[in-house]
Amino acid sequence: MDLPLSLLEMGCSGRCELITHPLPGQPLAPQSTLPHGLPPTNLSLEREVEKQFLQDPAWLPIHDTDFAFQKFLKVTERKVDVDSLLSSNPSPLHSGLSVVRDPTTGMLLDFTEVLLENTGLSAKNSLSLQRQPGPPSESLRGSNTNYPFLPGGMEELTLDQIKTRSEQEEEIDFENNLLKVPPGLKAGMDFTEKGATITKSEVNLMSLLSTLEDIPDLQAEAEQKEDSKAGEETIKLARTNSLEDLGIKDVESSPSPKEAGKEDKSKPKENPEEKKKWAIPVDISSPCEDFYKRIPNPAFKWPFELDTFQKQAVLRLEAHDSVFVAAHTSAGKTVVAEYAIALSQKHMTRTIYTSPIKALSNQKFRDFKNTFGDVGLLTGDVQLSPESSCLIMTTEILRSMLYNGSEVIRDLEWVIFDEVHYINDAERGVVWEEVLIMLPDHVSIILLSATVPNAVEFSEWIGRIKKRHIYVISTMKRPVPLEHYLYTGNSTKTQKEMFLLVDAAGNFLTKGYYTAVDTKKERTSKHAQSFGTKSIPQNTSASQDRAVWLTLLHFLSQRQQTPVVAFTFSRTRCDENARSLDSMDLTTSIEKAEIHSFFQKSLSRLRGGDRQLPQILLMRDLLKRGIAVHHSGILPILKEVIEMLFSKGLVKVLFATETFAMGVNMPARTVVFDSIRKHDGTGFRNLLPGEYIQMAGRAGRRGLDATGTVIILCKSGVHDMADLHAMMMGKPTTLHSQFRLTYTMILNLLRVEALRVTDMMRRSFSESHRDTQAHEKRISQLKQMLASLPPQETEGQLSDILPYYHTVTELQNTREALQQAILESVNGLKALSVGRVVIVNNKQHLNALGVILQVSNDAVNRTFTALIICEKGNEEGDGKGEDNASFPHLYNTALFIPEGPCSHTVQKLKLQDISAITVKTLKVIPDRIIDNYNKRQQPRFRNDPPGQAISTATQELLRLAEANPSGMATLDPVNDLQLKSVDVVEGSMRLRALQDSLRDFNCIHSPTFAEQFARIKERMSVQEELDRLLFLVSDQSLTLLPEYHQRIQVLQSLQYIDSSGAVQLKGRVACQISSHELLLTELLFENVLSPLAPEESAALLSCLVFTQNTQMEPHITNTLKEGIDRVLSVAQRIGQLQRECGIAQTAEEFVGQFKFGLTEVVYCWARGMPFAEIALLTDVQEGTVVRCIQRLDEVLKEVRQAARIVGDSVLGSKMERASLAIRRDIVFTASLYTH
Repeated sequence: MDLPLSLLEMGCSGRCELITHPLPGQPLAPQSTLPHGLPPTNLSLEREVEKQFLQDPAWLPIHDTDFAFQKFLKVTERKVDVDSLLSSNPSPLHSGLSVVRDPTTGMLLDFTEVLLENTGLSAKNSLSLQRQPGPPSESLRGSNTNYPFLPGGMEELTLDQIKTRSEQEEEIDFENNLLKVPPGLKAGMDFTEKGATITKSEVNLMSLLSTLEDIPDLQAEAEQKEDSKAGEETIKLARTNSLEDLGIKDVESSPSPKEAGKEDKSKPKENPEEKKKWAIPVDISSPCEDFYKRIPNPAFKWPFELDTFQKQAVLRLEAHDSVFVAAHTSAGKTVVAEYAIALSQKHMTRTIYTSPIKALSNQKFRDFKNTFGDVGLLTGDVQLSPESSCLIMTTEILRSMLYNGSEVIRDLEWVIFDEVHYINDAERGVVWEEVLIMLPDHVSIILLSATVPNAVEFSEWIGRIKKRHIYVISTMKRPVPLEHYLYTGNSTKTQKEMFLLVDAAGNFLTKGYYTAVDTKKERTSKHAQSFGTKSIPQNTSASQDRAVWLTLLHFLSQRQQTPVVAFTFSRTRCDENARSLDSMDLTTSIEKAEIHSFFQKSLSRLRGGDRQLPQILLMRDLLKRGIAVHHSGILPILKEVIEMLFSKGLVKVLFATETFAMGVNMPARTVVFDSIRKHDGTGFRNLLPGEYIQMAGRAGRRGLDATGTVIILCKSGVHDMADLHAMMMGKPTTLHSQFRLTYTMILNLLRVEALRVTDMMRRSFSESHRDTQAHEKRISQLKQMLASLPPQETEGQLSDILPYYHTVTELQNTREALQQAILESVNGLKALSVGRVVIVNNKQHLNALGVILQVSNDAVNRTFTALIICEKGNEEGDGKGEDNASFPHLYNTALFIPEGPCSHTVQKLKLQDISAITVKTLKVIPDRIIDNYNKRQQPRFRNDPPGQAISTATQELLRLAEANPSGMATLDPVNDLQLKSVDVVEGSMRLRALQDSLRDFNCIHSPTFAEQFARIKERMSVQEELDRLLFLVSDQSLTLLPEYHQRIQVLQSLQYIDSSGAVQLKGRVACQISSHELLLTELLFENVLSPLAPEESAALLSCLVFTQNTQMEPHITNTLKEGIDRVLSVAQRIGQLQRECGIAQTAEEFVGQFKFGLTEVVYCWARGMPFAEIALLTDVQEGTVVRCIQRLDEVLKEVRQAARIVGDSVLGSKMERASLAIRRDIVFTASLYTH
């Protein structure tokens, strides 16, 4: 019998009241006055003890009280063991046992104790692979207090550092002879067959050269040693154990240095200074004949014959080399990845496969799982079998594993980067560069990319930072060639109007273009034909669009050209186009049944209400007719259903945005471009060749179609031919560095003393033009030159020769700048015209007068032909070709007057040779002078007297020189040539001051002045080049260095790091957080999240993951409004601080990146509102909402971790609750690919 009793809990004291007489007709009252249950309380120990010992019948039985009492005493009489509080982990053993054997019989004689070195290495203090593994809980993701493993190619050790490095921390050399020489031993077994070796001397010499070359390569210091020691040095270096890191080959295998010297001299052609090339392009034109001989039992076999480029790649993988494979989509790049995974399973190592997009990771997971079985998946919200030998993950996760020193890295053999051209992505491109720089030495790299023009340059960069060769395999061949058409049809009558524009061989056919234009013209009204078209309207109405699509799809399905992917560059356009095809049905009844059952089965794990979402119902209708839509606004589970149906060939027409082309290999028969313009976030532009190729490449299914069809719709008018040509025939986008500094990167590197941020910057692709090795070589040469120069005398009269040199160089620079200004001005060129008298100073002439005869027309290197007076016998300039290196003309303005009879010469002068323009001009007849002079240069006329014109001019010049022996009046650039710009005025004033100061120097009167000055000049020119190179090699020349200092300043003023650069608590927290680290950390430390309920904090944090603008105003609680204001004020503060420290981003831009459009949606979702109702609250599409909530879950996880580091357990558990509240229903349905 059911009694009408109910207990009502009153308040939170635990008091209850019994309700016995319920009101008639009313159900029983609720169990508690607190609808959300008890607030968390501290356990009262007294109550707990009472409950456990005094009220528990197992403890205090009612009958056998004696036994219970004995038992109770036993519990209470516990021996006090104070020492147990002091227990600690045993320290690592610092000694081990080694065996002493009889050398002849091998009998055991004794055991001795040997001390082990470096037992203290751990993940918290060492970058070495020799360190102890951390706790198992941290083995996968690592911990943010771990050191990363040493990045490959990072250390450039000096000899002293090598000597001081302890023997034990010697890295295992994975490249050379690991199979022959065990680590720690100096020699090993040689397993090669002795009989069959045929020595090739050249090969030997090459290996020798590389040996001799590597040493000076890596240490400039080694070159400082005298040559006499060089021989012994080489051998000594090779024997020190820890030099293995330097990549020096085992020298014992090459001839001894004496023979080496002989061989070297006999073959002087091979210059060991030659620049090392790290990227090696592989020739894929010649077929790979001996493939099966070279790999008799491959790690993986395919059911089809491999292409040449695939065979080449597999051969390189077998040799354990890194490769860069650039090929079109569907050319079969996955083969390379599959072989690497198979190899690592054979070798019992691990492979990591990274992709830029989560959806792509899911699809690859399914494919590889079917092929290999042992495959795991790590994305932001999913973690499946992480112990597998092949892990698939997004690049961001690999980056955090590297920074956090995950143990997975120890077993890693390959990292495969798919879709590497994503490095061009402005937002995320930097992640690829960080990962490539941080990978340790023993990991080989496989890069798969669409075709890029600068594959070799990119690989050269990776090779240089990793100090290993990268083999570049690039193929332009398409397995299924494409044909590109223009389509102008828009009705049943015109449905066949399809014109071939680019044929399968890749030729652009202008004929097709003009026919398309003509047919389009015929349809325009008579008015337009006679008066010219009005400017073509860009947008067409929906009904016109519908007509075009119906016509085209009808035409294609008749010709059996389905499945079709229609790329449309707007999500609304996609939806409208699909909806407008309501009259079209492209599937048979059998296909309809198959689609229906698959659809129902896939959605069976959704809750009932979620299955009735409008988007799902709409898509079900479309799918049954063979039509689908695929863009970021579609629910993820629907997208996966559509992809799977599409790859089965059941979706005949798919309206997709560009993201579909980034995805997995889902080829179609035909690709249609709705338009060739897209909006890229800033404005509309034409498609780039790279984007067009990526999308068009979806056409043509290997093994099914002979050619793929690409159709461009001409809805309003035919596109411009130049645009089409640029888009179809243009080069795809080159890979550019998007490297930028992020606070997470700076903090992660600062917490490890051994890694410097500048090292990371120096190795980035943006700095790849710096060839440090070549510079280092040149620097050591210059240092030697400096040492070998004779010392300079700076006594007595010569004491001020150095300041004199500096004054002279400054004077020359000023004069060159002035002359440049004069030449670029109109008045200057007028003054330097035919007949002008100038003063010439060069190697041959000192203050000689000349007259200009001709001015060249070349504006860049203008030359002046002039007649100059000189001594008899110095016409040729080879007379006493004393280099006037000491610039006597600078302080001595006395004009040149020949001592003997006056001669002359006609020369082409550069601007530098003309040291002044005088105020005088002469009447000359240039043609006659030049002809006469050239005639007398021929041997027959050598001794003829000079012609009339020349002798007159020479006499005039001589007369001028004799009239003004101490110097002539010259044209002043400011007053005479009217050059009034600030630079010129300042320059001419400085010039005058410098010229006056030159007269006061003593050194010019010294008898040995010229010789000493030449010496100083030589020394200083070497010194200047050395300084320039040292600057280029130093960190000071890094482009991002100023920004680095600004960011450090921001971090210091926010107290993330102290003045010495040590990471503080706030910095540790920020390391945990992958995006918007400053804002989140500040919110944590200012307790902004503490007063909020779990669902409110989730709603507030949605501003970090939501990026779109919304039109609707959210309705939210007051606490949330306050929270938003606090977030904005914190963001404003950080933005202003960044601005003050000099970072370019304005405070408004910084605050503007946080959008609160989804706060209400997330709040309601966390409170349990069904998804169907949530979709009505906002104009944001369902798919976007789902993606934001999924990413929000990752942010909540990060905040939870951060709260744990700070020790705020309340916030941690609140985040956990928020996370649980949003992880439900359709938003967190597992991907179909992973089940």
